[in-house]
Amino acid sequence: MAEVILMPRLSDTMTEGVIAAWHKKVGDAVNKGDLLADIETDKATMELESYQQGTILHLGAAAGSKLQVNDLLAIIGKAGEDVSALVAQNGGAAAAPAAPVAETATVPAPATTAPTGKSIDTSAMEEVILMPRLSDTMTEGVIAGWQKKIGDTVKKGDVLADIETDKATMELESYKEGVLLYQGAQAGEKIQVNDLLCIVGKPGFDVDAVVNALKNGGATTTVAAPAETAAPAATNTATAAPTTVVVNEGRIFVSPLAKKIADEKGIDLRYVKGSGDNGRIVKSDIDTYVTPAASAPAASSPAPAQTTSPVAKTSANIGEVSFDEVPVSQMRKTIARRLSESLFTAPHFYLTMSIDMDACVAARAKINEVSKVKISFNDMVLKAVATSLKQHPKVNSSWLGDKIRYNHHVNIGVAVAVDEGLLVPVVRFADNKSLSQIGAEVKDFAQKAKDKKLQPSDWEGSTFTISNLGMFGIDEFTAIINPPDACILAVGGIAQVPVVKNGQIVPGNVMKVTLSCDHRVVDGATGAAFLQTLKSLLEEPLRMLV
Repeated sequence: MAEVILMPRLSDTMTEGVIAAWHKKVGDAVNKGDLLADIETDKATMELESYQQGTILHLGAAAGSKLQVNDLLAIIGKAGEDVSALVAQNGGAAAAPAAPVAETATVPAPATTAPTGKSIDTSAMEEVILMPRLSDTMTEGVIAGWQKKIGDTVKKGDVLADIETDKATMELESYKEGVLLYQGAQAGEKIQVNDLLCIVGKPGFDVDAVVNALKNGGATTTVAAPAETAAPAATNTATAAPTTVVVNEGRIFVSPLAKKIADEKGIDLRYVKGSGDNGRIVKSDIDTYVTPAASAPAASSPAPAQTTSPVAKTSANIGEVSFDEVPVSQMRKTIARRLSESLFTAPHFYLTMSIDMDACVAARAKINEVSKVKISFNDMVLKAVATSLKQHPKVNSSWLGDKIRYNHHVNIGVAVAVDEGLLVPVVRFADNKSLSQIGAEVKDFAQKAKDKKLQPSDWEGSTFTISNLGMFGIDEFTAIINPPDACILAVGGIAQVPVVKNGQIVPGNVMKVTLSCDHRVVDGATGAAFLQTLKSLLEEPLRMLV
């Protein structure tokens, strides 16, 4: 029997993936371990291998397309096997039926109303929406408010509810059209991650059977379908009569998903008519938007979206505005989202300290005479931080909303710059490792990051983070806390400056570090005590060996 492959969750924060490239096409033979595709996640581009043997019978999306986690990715089975039922069941669209669907817009309607009331397979027609993990530390969410009530019609892109997470209050949008049949909790109540949130589907569906099956563990995993079949008809109706040009003045109300798609497509929201509540622009408005024709009156001037003048093709001259726009990668989007959440939800404060590195410079030179692994100053800072964290456990902590987690283990994230952005691989149990072990591990992580070989397990589970820009000539800087950690240490370069020793002005090696703290967890005195311990260890590095 054919095997269905769904888009896997390749990182703890991943909600969707982009098919960077397919390495197999429909009809190709596949062995276990063969590379199927390259998947661009919010962290990196990763290779997806096959765990089945057979023939590629269906691909769920073309290269460059996005798929939500658990959407249909591919089907592998025996050559010639009919997989149309599997494609339909998992929300895909088989290539063969494409022509009949295009003949009349009414053909798909009867097909989607097949009786499934007695079925426990919730992925067949209805969308069972579970509480999503909206942050890497989220274990439960609070329904801040429902935007739809039971019986309301729901369109793709409509906001279903406001979810209060451990980081912020976020809007949850629907990826399906139908009727809201069930709500798993009332406003103000908590729901655990992956518990039933609501059901959107066709009227008459046996909701009780699904709810009972999910509560008793008797239902199959729900697959949220992309529901793309209605898009062509909607597009045709939109192109039939673009008679007026909408111009939105002042504040424009738009859902986050619609805004993201509009930015990707280069659509000016001033000219999009919103069909949501109170004129709110939703995803379906972007999907059906058609740029006004060139023959439209000049007064409406939507020309920037269709600029094809010779000026655009010439190279920029002096005094001429010029720029490039590139699509935002999944990694960049995640960096923007997570660090924005951190900066605007965690009250940051900063403590800076100067450290005399003369003894460290001398110790490093002697260590590298005998060590098989070349030790860097960053390795020595990491070792000193790990030792300091054992003495100051309140710094090695996380804010979890209604509780604070004090970690007994020391897992230190090391910020590594890559072309696409920033990755933070984790040195685990750093307090129990030697300088040589730390040095070898950090170098291995740096190489893996450049080669895009890091795995999700490499960047998960940090309890503290170090960001070092000293190698770029930066004297000091402040860093944004990497959630869920409570602190991050920004490390500057070592500079030779005049210092006073024994009443004499002499040249000295000085390094500045800045500790960014989440004031919900760490107070000023706690952070200062940690820095004092760190300073003493780096100024007398032999103490790290005790």
